[in-house]
Amino acid sequence: MSELKTQPSLFKRRHKFSGEKKFTFIDLFAGIGGMRLAFENCGGDCVFSCEKDKSCRETYRDNFGEIPAGDIREIKAQEIPNHDILLAGFPFQPFSIAGVSKKKSLGKATGFLDETQGTLFFDVARIIEAKRPKTFLLENVKNLKSHDGGRTWQIITATLNDLGYTIFSAVLDGKIFVPQHRERIFIVGFDTARYKKFIDFSFDFDPPEKIPALKDILENHVDDKYTLSDKFWNYLQAYADKHKAKGNGFGFGLPDLNGVSRTLSARHYKDGSEILIRQNEKNPRRLTPRECARLQGFPENYKIVASDTNAYKQFGNSVVVPLVTAVAKNMIEILQDLENAKSGAGDS
Repeated sequence: MSELKTQPSLFKRRHKFSGEKKFTFIDLFAGIGGMRLAFENCGGDCVFSCEKDKSCRETYRDNFGEIPAGDIREIKAQEIPNHDILLAGFPFQPFSIAGVSKKKSLGKATGFLDETQGTLFFDVARIIEAKRPKTFLLENVKNLKSHDGGRTWQIITATLNDLGYTIFSAVLDGKIFVPQHRERIFIVGFDTARYKKFIDFSFDFDPPEKIPALKDILENHVDDKYTLSDKFWNYLQAYADKHKAKGNGFGFGLPDLNGVSRTLSARHYKDGSEILIRQNEKNPRRLTPRECARLQGFPENYKIVASDTNAYKQFGNSVVVPLVTAVAKNMIEILQDLENAKSGAGDS
């Protein structure tokens, strides 16, 4: 494919969706649009998206009709439209204390920009500071709270509090909605300065009446190219046996088709060994890209335009769409209550 180029005009929304629009949002570190799908499901209108990876941008373009802006570090906050909600599944990066220590030794003050400089969270923080969204949703790996003895989490929450937001967080498992054990931390913030009142947000939501089993997301006819070769299947078994003898848990995953799988990872493209599907009179096989999409709760009409290798990376790095949709509904309900209360109080 030809190289993707994002013109300044593409910073604005180019693709209109049908239905009533209740709020606007932006999609940072957009990936292939999993969080966008969730908030569009709730009546949102995406006015800006940003994603650095070329293959993800191609998939995003073919599904949403727009090319996201590129590297967030090169985007000025004033180029981003105003919005109600900010979304960011920002990549995890360790925080360095070197810069802060040097500043302190020189007697210079340190603020959130100094604490987070050099990380991609810094870019989220500077956009929040400049655009003042009413609320935001951040998503990351579940061990964010425990990293570096809790220091990383302390910096993140202190930064968001200093920006004037009331913060709520929870580790949620996607298996509530899809047949995949996938724990991620979600951070929701509301603009304390705007609402000037106690904000009562909860991550609680009603589970669906029926949670699909792994067998429910499998395709009926699968190309033999997804079946493991004898050589590789023998290698995986020998590797697992070696580590089992040492008392380690390393090995492949052959989940119960009536249950849930392990966490789908971006490395599924290498061998798919974390989630292998049993087959009659054949070696196990890896998941297909469409099955990965289903495991993450993407709709059937979502277009998979990338190569298998890139598709595995894209879905492995994405979110469980129905889980994010449930969080989005709670956020929007509280946001509407806060806005109604603000209007009723005669605030501008």
